[in-house]
Amino acid sequence: MTELASKRLARTAGLTPSQLSVLRILTEFPEVSAGYLAEATQLKHATITSLIDKLEARGLISRRKCDEDKRRVWLRLLPEGKAALADAPDPLHQIFSERFNALPDWQQAMLIASLEQVTNLLDAENLDAAPVLHVGELDKEPL
Repeated sequence: MTELASKRLARTAGLTPSQLSVLRILTEFPEVSAGYLAEATQLKHATITSLIDKLEARGLISRRKCDEDKRRVWLRLLPEGKAALADAPDPLHQIFSERFNALPDWQQAMLIASLEQVTNLLDAENLDAAPVLHVGELDKEPL
């Protein structure tokens, strides 16, 4: 994420890019461990712990100890966290939209036609891209 996009994220949603990543991962599962978040975000455990502390202090996530193993902590996204995600801009989408809209109409039409042709060639209408877009390893469930 660019510095400009990071500042926009901080201004609109009050989040850092790392906090945004954690919240997005938490939308995928009812509860996840801090260890899973560290692995999925490729951040150190100390960094994840700091992020969790800040997100919990803001009331965006909740934390509870595992009943079986008191060393393990389960994290859950709260409604306030979902609202913060909804307020967060999607920097890639926003940058693309601005640049695409700045193109002349004929270039926009050519790009759309070309992308539609690529979609048809790849039979992409029938492709389920969700598993490919998942953050983290595809063959592992959250810990």
